Amino acid sequence: MSSASPSGLPRARALGIEFPGKPGTHNAITDVPGVEVGYVTKIEGQNIRTGVTAILPRGKEGVGSACAAAFYSLNGNGEMTGTIWIEESGSLSMPILITNTHAVGQVHSGVIEWVVENKPSVAAQWLLPVVAETWDGYLNEINKIVITKDDAKKAINSAASGLIEEGSVGGGTGMNCYQYKGGSGTSSRSVKYADKNYTVGAFVQANFGSREELSIRGVSIDHSLTPNPIAHLDWFEKDQKRTGAPGGAGSVIVIIATDAPLLPLQCKALAKRVPLGLARTGTAGSHFSGDIFLAFSAANKGSFASNFPIGDATNTDFDTSISIPWGRMDEFYTATVQAVEEAVINALVVNKDMEGRDGHKSYALKLDW
Repeated sequence: MSSASPSGLPRARALGIEFPGKPGTHNAITDVPGVEVGYVTKIEGQNIRTGVTAILPRGKEGVGSACAAAFYSLNGNGEMTGTIWIEESGSLSMPILITNTHAVGQVHSGVIEWVVENKPSVAAQWLLPVVAETWDGYLNEINKIVITKDDAKKAINSAASGLIEEGSVGGGTGMNCYQYKGGSGTSSRSVKYADKNYTVGAFVQANFGSREELSIRGVSIDHSLTPNPIAHLDWFEKDQKRTGAPGGAGSVIVIIATDAPLLPLQCKALAKRVPLGLARTGTAGSHFSGDIFLAFSAANKGSFASNFPIGDATNTDFDTSISIPWGRMDEFYTATVQAVEEAVINALVVNKDMEGRDGHKSYALKLDW
């Protein structure tokens, strides 16, 4: 397991922070076989600090091949498209993309264009991409729509397995977490089941929480002497001519992946455990934070599809799958909670100070702590 990100920045474990559970090879969502992650990061001039993240459950070749899936919203002050169909069918067959709040439309259109160009047989039916967002308007000129359809396609095309970058990359580029510099983070856990080893991986786009809430492995960071310009109401009052945003405002998107064979309702059970991992880092879940989570199982390939039927049904025309018994799900719940907690801390640790829109500053967590 790498203790540093591809850019060479230390991850949380490299600082001596101890986390429970056994991580996978890369301690990343990409430890789940087939899962690929790609980024487009846009840092331009003084005011542009944004990007796009693509998570492909079965890789680029597997777009259109359904997975069991479910979502859960802790607080709905946010957006994740495609979730009505996921709730109805219990399946996900599209890439998952994460960006900033005002770029959802462009990214959604970009996913459709990518599928039309690369998977025309899939596009011949209907496409309901999953695009989620968090708000980067403190560091990024969010009302200037610089994310394009091509950026969404580039993020998908760049998706790869293995160790992935964290911090201020992709959709997490301009994000803040606990009023420190936040963004993208990941972690994984290995779960032994009989003679098999399954993986549960988490990916977070962390843009939530107020400074006084942050706790790392039970140790409060409330005594921080790091400047916190995000908490100064004058920037919001000056820009928006109205009362400043509450300290916990923001959002967090969490994607949970596993190769364990799960039913859609079991995926929802994993998604419902995400808030427990977030709570370990201190958040109480602000009303002004969109906290939305999606979990999928990459097992049971060939099941959970909703394709147009061809011809009459036959005696072998059945959808079949296996699943972990409900009574044996606890270890997967634990793995989810542990991976989410560490993914958030990685998003904070693998980071640097950033200056963005109109000189706004966000300071990274000081690693010597």
